Amino acid sequence: MTPRHVGLMLGAAVLLIAVAIWMSSQRHLDRATLSGDLVLPGLENTLNSVTEIRLTKGDQTHTTLKKGAADWMVSERDYVADSGKVRKFLLDLGALNVVEEKTHTPANFPQLGVEDTTSPKATGTRVAVVTPTKVYELIVGKPSGGKSGYVRVPTTEQALLAAPMLSVDADPKRWLDHTLIDVSQDRVKEVEEKPAEGTAYTLSREKKEQTDFTVSNIPKGRELSSPVVADPIAGSLGGMTFDDVQKAAAPPAGAKVSHVIFHTFDGLQVDLEGRKDGSRDLVTLAVTSTDKATADEAKKLSTQLQGWEYELPSYKYDAIFRSMDELLKPVEAPKKPEKADKGKKADKKAAAGAAQ
Repeated sequence: MTPRHVGLMLGAAVLLIAVAIWMSSQRHLDRATLSGDLVLPGLENTLNSVTEIRLTKGDQTHTTLKKGAADWMVSERDYVADSGKVRKFLLDLGALNVVEEKTHTPANFPQLGVEDTTSPKATGTRVAVVTPTKVYELIVGKPSGGKSGYVRVPTTEQALLAAPMLSVDADPKRWLDHTLIDVSQDRVKEVEEKPAEGTAYTLSREKKEQTDFTVSNIPKGRELSSPVVADPIAGSLGGMTFDDVQKAAAPPAGAKVSHVIFHTFDGLQVDLEGRKDGSRDLVTLAVTSTDKATADEAKKLSTQLQGWEYELPSYKYDAIFRSMDELLKPVEAPKKPEKADKGKKADKKAAAGAAQ
């Protein structure tokens, strides 16, 4: 065999090896995006070790969720997060699987909402899940139907349709634990309404068996619009939730501050201080007890609520802080004297006869 033949054979062998390596790499890439494959492989096995979740949009809206000793926290509010919602989000991320490949052309990414979130116009949300060994990142784009949505791993130029559909919002208040207080109406004995303006009044009942509350200090000549009109006030602390929260501070000078104080049959007292700040309806809560039966409950609530000011939905705020006039029948306009009307008609008749 001549040296020339040996060289040709060696060259052919090298070429075959190169082709085999290339084909092997292509099979691996194809396999990585087959339908049913995990979008973030490895995350499903490290969910319990996640320490932080960062959510960011192009307009700089952002939320940082940090795992504490007992609860998840929303860093932007320094307040407890809805741990159930956080857990579901992580489980959905870990289970996120490819439905099918979509475009790999960056110019088409905005149509799916998976463009880079460095642009203020970007509609997607960038997610970073931090574990001790790795940070998993994903851009979550627009939904597709009710069960799937478009996503893209930022280090790739391959958009994917994936399931389950992820529910993600970079607004911090969407991740808060919105539970505020739950004092059912059947526990309430008395409510003191002390508005910043207008008449103060009390609604009360002597026994739990008394379904409707009696209202004090009704102006002379006025009456309630119905026997049950005050009852919803007494039930307004049942399952109460809030929209947003901030550190409590002294109300600004000139602020109109109202108080509503709830007293229960078992000695719990809840004092709500309310004020309006533009379009926001804000309250602080102070909880105390005059009975051993509710001492622990008061202590727990006070620890949870003290030092915070909560933004309530407007309908809920208005249901608590009600003026006396809102409970009363409208004042009817005075009727014109009937005799005077008859006299005018007679005068008109007489004038018409004279004219003839």
